[in-house]
Amino acid sequence: MIDAVSCGGVVIHKGKVLLLYKNQNGRYLGWVLPKGTVEKGETNRQTALREVKEETDADAEIVKYIGKTQYTFKGTDDIVSKTVHWYLMSAESFYCSPQAEEFFVDAGFYKQHEAYYLLKFHDEKQIMKRAFEEYFNLEESQSTEEKEDEE
Repeated sequence: MIDAVSCGGVVIHKGKVLLLYKNQNGRYLGWVLPKGTVEKGETNRQTALREVKEETDADAEIVKYIGKTQYTFKGTDDIVSKTVHWYLMSAESFYCSPQAEEFFVDAGFYKQHEAYYLLKFHDEKQIMKRAFEEYFNLEESQSTEEKEDEE
């Protein structure tokens, strides 16, 4: 068995989440969150930021670490055990552009309920739900702080 580590981002802007649509020569179709493999000398945070930028061209920044997902799949020569570390990220705009070299053919920001039904993988649906919980908690606490500042 081969162990692999990837990192990714749940990028949210104005209550909508960034998704990518992948079509690899008709072999694989589906909406996913941006993520990718850690390169030598990179931290998990650096990988997540790099992968989001490479795959979506969106400018995002990390808000906080939100957890990891794990799964296995059959690779070319062996079974791969993959761990993906996820970060809640924020973007300053809805701008995004899919990375053609990775077979992404579309990218966009979607409402939570839309994204939940679009996402292909159960573990990505769960990490997206967790990200939105954190996002709304942060928004609520910021709103409370602003009200307190006004008093």
